[in-house]
Amino acid sequence: MLKLFDLTLKFNGYPIKEAKAELRKIVAQSTTEHQLFIENKKREIVEFHLQNNAFYQQLVGSKTFKSWGDLPILNKQNLQKPLNERLSNGYNSKNTYVNKTSGSSGDPFIFAKDKYCHALTWASYMYRFGWFGIDFNRSIQARFYGIPLDFIGNKKERFKDFLSKRFRFPVFDLSDQALEKVLKKFENTKFDYLNGYTSSLVLFAKFLRKQNLILKETCPTLKVCMVTSEMLFEEDKILLETQFGIPIINEYGASELDLIAFENPEGEWQVNTETLFVEILDDKNNVLPYGQEGRIVITSLFNKAHPFIRYDIGDIGILDAKSTLDKPILKKLIGRNNDVALLPSGKKAPGLTFYYVTKSIIEDDGNVKEFIIKQTKIDTFEIEYVSETELNLEQIQKIKQAIALYLEPNLAFKFTRKNALERTNRGKLKQFTSLLK
Repeated sequence: MLKLFDLTLKFNGYPIKEAKAELRKIVAQSTTEHQLFIENKKREIVEFHLQNNAFYQQLVGSKTFKSWGDLPILNKQNLQKPLNERLSNGYNSKNTYVNKTSGSSGDPFIFAKDKYCHALTWASYMYRFGWFGIDFNRSIQARFYGIPLDFIGNKKERFKDFLSKRFRFPVFDLSDQALEKVLKKFENTKFDYLNGYTSSLVLFAKFLRKQNLILKETCPTLKVCMVTSEMLFEEDKILLETQFGIPIINEYGASELDLIAFENPEGEWQVNTETLFVEILDDKNNVLPYGQEGRIVITSLFNKAHPFIRYDIGDIGILDAKSTLDKPILKKLIGRNNDVALLPSGKKAPGLTFYYVTKSIIEDDGNVKEFIIKQTKIDTFEIEYVSETELNLEQIQKIKQAIALYLEPNLAFKFTRKNALERTNRGKLKQFTSLLK
């Protein structure tokens, strides 16, 4: 059978065959071999960036290091400078995978991965989805995600969806009328699995409950549903399992890194130790023992283009007390929940819709440092932002056009530049908050 997905990656310069072979070797390691592998990769990636990356040398303050604990914690604010100032020698925007973070934590930035590292990310996804009988080259995905609405961006995403056997349901309108059309597609398509934003899938499940329908009965080919990007609360998981009639698998990832944790067939949230090294730290950057709650700090073991070493992702979590170095289990993840925006037309849009809106103000010059969006009335939103210079009329106009495109026209927006934004007691920013009752 033609492996179209693999061929597409290969065509775009991502050596997926070699990445899959390396991942198979890593997965097959004994406990002792794997512990040695992690220690070696940690040392290798730090030494590489200390020799080849001026940004990381400056952050560490030296070209050598004595111990892992001496290395600084990298945060998102460190990364809010032009990408070319952060890339390693020999890497540029043309020979790497470049993307923007979702900004769901309110701290957006542009990042890069070398092509081998990005191929390993895909290999990691394929391996874990394979636990549930999903094959990216064969299985048909019902995708509940955002999509760029500008002509070229939209066509590019749709083409990628076609090559990846995905049908995308844009999540900018989740009104009952829109969900009726979604349901019709499930009646006529042999989908194998669902994948998408937690809040969007929860809204679809609530719609099905109102209709007294089970999705598996409408679409018998469905095997499993993977939720991502936002917190999955226990009551929502029960609702999804009930209304979809299939297992619900919890995924935790970050576009700048990889899959961080993925629910295994035993129901454990298993941490990726093949391409990442995950630590839980206290407020003084001390490593906490398993079972204690702290900041999630992650090292990408393979990314040579851009350092993500002891990178504070902005989430709080607990590794289960039964964790081991080669099989850590994420017991709890705190954060990543977004409200839903209700609009005058009756449309409902998940908070992550604002990622697509705010992409228009996330420029590579690093001007906008942080932003949050609040819905104060059914037709009124406030954008609070921290920046080096105030947004000009042209930029504000661009944002208003994006809002009309992704949400709907005739909404009122107020822009307020601030020195600092209000954070939770855990130091997190919630990107979108609805103040509607």
